[in-house]
Amino acid sequence: MTDTPGIPPADAEARRAIPPVVAYPNDTLSEPDLTLYTRARASAEKVFETQAAPRDAATFRVPAGHFFRITSVEGPQVGDLNLWAADDLKERFFSGKTRALHGTHVTTGDRLWSSFPYLRPMATVVEDTLGWYGTDPHGGRVHDVIGTRCDPYTHRLLTGGEYHHCCHSNLSRALAAETGMPAREAEMYVHDVLNVFMCTGFTPDTGQYFMKASPVRPGDYLEFFAEIDLLGALSACPGGDCSAEHSSDAAACHPLLIEVFAPAPGALEGWEPARVNAYSRGHGL
Repeated sequence: MTDTPGIPPADAEARRAIPPVVAYPNDTLSEPDLTLYTRARASAEKVFETQAAPRDAATFRVPAGHFFRITSVEGPQVGDLNLWAADDLKERFFSGKTRALHGTHVTTGDRLWSSFPYLRPMATVVEDTLGWYGTDPHGGRVHDVIGTRCDPYTHRLLTGGEYHHCCHSNLSRALAAETGMPAREAEMYVHDVLNVFMCTGFTPDTGQYFMKASPVRPGDYLEFFAEIDLLGALSACPGGDCSAEHSSDAAACHPLLIEVFAPAPGALEGWEPARVNAYSRGHGL
């Protein structure tokens, strides 16, 4: 008897029980030299700092071989991070490929990868003070690469209202100010984010993206090593700790501190900036 489309087959349970296979096993990726990075970090001195004000964003530049840190300074606050190659805005952080290679959330030792055709490490997570959180009973974890950023278009779609301090708009204004582009042009370079400090997952029944109160406390930080010259933008999300909503003038919001550190000369001996992907770009033609 042949199967009928739409009707569960006799072996439906056996089909559901087939074990999954990781789509992109990452054991062939070169491992970041965290020992080298840690040694270089010990010699580093701060060369720059700025803050992303509540419901706003700030830009910053990080030369290759430097470190940058994002810190909660006053209260629980989530940040939306964009990264670009400093000399080419077309090369930007690729959250989808980072998710495919490292999982839905990142922590120490994971890397943030850039878009096609470059596909190279942009930054490596070198320290995460929320690494203790792990996976909670709801399936929630911290620092996700699954959420897209809160934006005024979805806000308009779902509520009918106008809101100009969503993370997408915050990042657009910040990039426009940094580059001199009009905001409407700058927003074309704004992309899916790393949700720093955000606690998220998927509901087991409907598979919907959920958020819950971030466990971040003042003094917690996420620190990165820049594998190439970077331009970054960070939005202090209008949802605050994202315990209830993420586009809000009512949520308690706090600034986020961004610091850049330069290692001592010679501390990174043998290290080189990441090279662009070696694929020929022939595409079979």
